[in-house]
Amino acid sequence: VQLQASGGGLVQAGGSLRLSCAASGFTLDYYAIGWFRRAPGKGREGVSSISSSGGSTYYADSVKGRFTISTDNAKNTVYLQMNSLKPEDTAVYYCAAGSFPRLEPRDYDYWGQGTQVTVSS
Repeated sequence: VQLQASGGGLVQAGGSLRLSCAASGFTLDYYAIGWFRRAPGKGREGVSSISSSGGSTYYADSVKGRFTISTDNAKNTVYLQMNSLKPEDTAVYYCAAGSFPRLEPRDYDYWGQGTQVTVSS
């Protein structure tokens, strides 16, 4: 089971990025996928998650209305579209696979490497 996160970068405030989480060794049909982030000096924070069916999505209050999570089962990939980015969104973003689409890191069994998102003011 592997997860490969990509798509991070440097963007100005108000800009957009799309993160990708490509899964290998398993299919997304059986796992919920969550996006988490860790900002410098802070703990890991749940950002968004999607159920295995893709029918349910969840967002942290800090990103509601700005971020959108989606899945492409044909590509076995989950995306996180991030719009209206703010400097406080700066963090390393991780994707993870688990049984339940909650925004709690302990609910996830498999983790990808992070991708850095930096938002300049």
